[in-house]
Amino acid sequence: MNYVTLGQTGIRTSELAMGTGTNGWAGRSEQTDLGFQALVDLLRFAYDQGITFFDSADQYGSHPHLREALRSGIDRDHVTILTKTTSRGEKETWQDLHRYLRELGTDRLDIVLLHCMTSASWNRTHAGAMAALSQARSKGLVRAVGVSCHDYGALQTAAREPWVEFVLARINPAGDLMDGSVEQIVAVLTEIHDQGKAVCGMKALARGGLRPQARLALRYVLELPCVDAVTVGMMHRQEVFQNLEALEELHRPKAA
Repeated sequence: MNYVTLGQTGIRTSELAMGTGTNGWAGRSEQTDLGFQALVDLLRFAYDQGITFFDSADQYGSHPHLREALRSGIDRDHVTILTKTTSRGEKETWQDLHRYLRELGTDRLDIVLLHCMTSASWNRTHAGAMAALSQARSKGLVRAVGVSCHDYGALQTAAREPWVEFVLARINPAGDLMDGSVEQIVAVLTEIHDQGKAVCGMKALARGGLRPQARLALRYVLELPCVDAVTVGMMHRQEVFQNLEALEELHRPKAA
């Protein structure tokens, strides 16, 4: 497993994150649909293979599963927990943060994102949430803050907004389920990354549509200089193995 430092956050973690939100919203996802213990076991299995980056969200309903995985042998000090909030106001965001800490059974959240930004004006509409997350970071409850983007304008705002430390963006070689053409998205991600902000790719396999070409798709995304890590929603152990093999192949020293 290759480990990376996420921008200027100081967070070092596996470049492959275990996603828990495939087709996820309203408190469920394909991963949580596996069943409670099945997902707990899959999270623990991923950790045992070297994955230390876990991508969760309130909207996926995956906090309790990750909490149980932490209680069953995952070392909290050696993993990165990412979660997300859809709240806009300061008070509501603080309520979310306190609940997330309880649900995850931890005293800190490594990365918290404003979830699913679909407008270029998100930094105005979510100013209260941004203030709460900044306060939480100053108190040591959160290590890094940022956004997940589902809109080209929202992504451009993430490039301009100094508050942002981490961006979750849709990127894959086919341009499927993305917020612009591959060329457009790579250009904005390059701008974001050049500012020292962390970039994590999502939809690298186009929500499963590129699974038959998983090796090529993951290789494409992770070879982009503007991408630090990638999150993939995996459903079973064989997928974990296959994705890890793709990463091992990517980093294997080339013969002279």
